[in-house]
Amino acid sequence: MSNFAFNNPAFQEPRSGNGASTQYAPPPPPSAQHAAADAAANAQLEGMFAAPPAGAIETDRMTVEDTIWKTVGLFGILLVTAVAGWMWTMSTLYVDPNTGQLGADLTPWIVGALGGFVLALVVTFTSRKKVRPALIWAYAAFEGLFIGAISAWFETIFPGIVMQATLATLAVVGVTLALFASGKIRASAKMTKIFLIAMFGYLAFSVLNLILMWVGVPMAGGAFGMRSIEVAGIPLGLIIGVLVVFMAAYSLVLDFDQIQQGVRNGAPRKYGWLGGFGIMVTVVWLYIEILRMIAILRGSD
Repeated sequence: MSNFAFNNPAFQEPRSGNGASTQYAPPPPPSAQHAAADAAANAQLEGMFAAPPAGAIETDRMTVEDTIWKTVGLFGILLVTAVAGWMWTMSTLYVDPNTGQLGADLTPWIVGALGGFVLALVVTFTSRKKVRPALIWAYAAFEGLFIGAISAWFETIFPGIVMQATLATLAVVGVTLALFASGKIRASAKMTKIFLIAMFGYLAFSVLNLILMWVGVPMAGGAFGMRSIEVAGIPLGLIIGVLVVFMAAYSLVLDFDQIQQGVRNGAPRKYGWLGGFGIMVTVVWLYIEILRMIAILRGSD
């Protein structure tokens, strides 16, 4: 028996079809081998350049460009339902003849807020097993209903506030994106830990403030609850609002960083919807906080 290490045509005696032995043909000289390799490499390069670019659709992998388009689509859904929420609220505005206070149908406000909150939780806790784009589209629709309703309410009280809040939100998002793209700001483990602590503190304050407003505690009797309290002549809502803007900006940095990480890991294309979902949650949060800050400023004039 021959050694298995030589179980190769180069070390075997090939036979012709009629049983006669044939001589083993030696490999071509090095120059011929190099020429054949170069020709094959050139042909491969020419084929690569001639072939159409392999994008997210061809590879079914997540890309930055595809995630951007998905994010734009989600904001398109949000804008459509925001118009519906705006028109709904504007058409139901009234002034109470007894108190002289402004009122409106709060259905789009409540439905949008509750629906968006529930869907955000469902998307967040189920995305580890399966990404469901339909739930994310529904979240964008409910969130748009809420945004349109609350924007119409504030616009009625403070004309021009929606444009101010929108421009301020776009400015924060644009500056954050530019700094991230230039590499001047990046997410870090230490900053993320500080962000999470601040986030839990902000959520605790918001829930407590809401409860105190519901039960009618005097210290939370202002239009914005404890946010209306002045500290050294400055409304507490403005101080908290500035901190929240920085928190939202860092949250955007985390969103951008995770999208890039998903692209580097070769995540499936459907995960681009999660990237768009994360950006939308942050931008909506930022817009609401800026809207509230401007309302506090204009209300104190």
